[in-house]
Amino acid sequence: MKKKDKVAQPKEALTDFGFYLIPEGDKDGAVKEVFDEVAAKYDRMNDLLSFGLHRAWKRHTRKKVEVKDNMVVLDVAGGTGDMTIGLARNIKNGEFVLTDINAKMLAIGRHRIERQNLKGVCYSVCNAECLPFKDESFDVVTVTFGLRNMTHKDLALKEMFRVCKKGGQLLVLEFSKVAKWLAPLYDFYSFQIMPRVAGDLVGQPENYRYLVESIRMHPDQKTLAKIIENAGWHNVSWENLTFGITALHIGHK
Repeated sequence: MKKKDKVAQPKEALTDFGFYLIPEGDKDGAVKEVFDEVAAKYDRMNDLLSFGLHRAWKRHTRKKVEVKDNMVVLDVAGGTGDMTIGLARNIKNGEFVLTDINAKMLAIGRHRIERQNLKGVCYSVCNAECLPFKDESFDVVTVTFGLRNMTHKDLALKEMFRVCKKGGQLLVLEFSKVAKWLAPLYDFYSFQIMPRVAGDLVGQPENYRYLVESIRMHPDQKTLAKIIENAGWHNVSWENLTFGITALHIGHK
């Protein structure tokens, strides 16, 4: 009897986790573990490591939201709630949905919002690549420092497009490619100083190494704009903040 040829099993696709490649199916869990460990001190570390600049970047982003009364806002990967809190103060009679794949981060955001007695906010632990909302539910979709942690950025952006109303707006604030003159200093600070400070204060320098590495693996400004366009958004524009340390991309449906 002729021996049957062995059928080659398809290999699972790989994706980046910082500078390392891991199976795509493992990334969500790996990212969750990182943020589980840093959640309690996440906001404090953001203030310290960015010298408070993250607040200015988020404030600038909020000013770009096309505000109207009674609008419905989706904050994807919103974690501890900075964007939702700021928008809930600015929008009269608005409705807000704060989401994150990490329950610990979302719990901190919920506690902050309830402590400030802000109304009209709902919460959802969910994956941005499979949002549990109906088509055309939101006037504005924001994602702040969360896109780079997603396994399939293109799928997540398509999901955001699906749930956004016609005429709605997408705002993506994310770390990006810095100006060439700043790159050596930025790299030294990122790879030498940040993990040491994080190690001293929270005891997990490897988690901040991942966060630093994930920035370097994220698409640059022009490439990300193209990915956003390919997901269906139009009139996509971007602007650098603080010499390209971060960039704000805006798209419309």
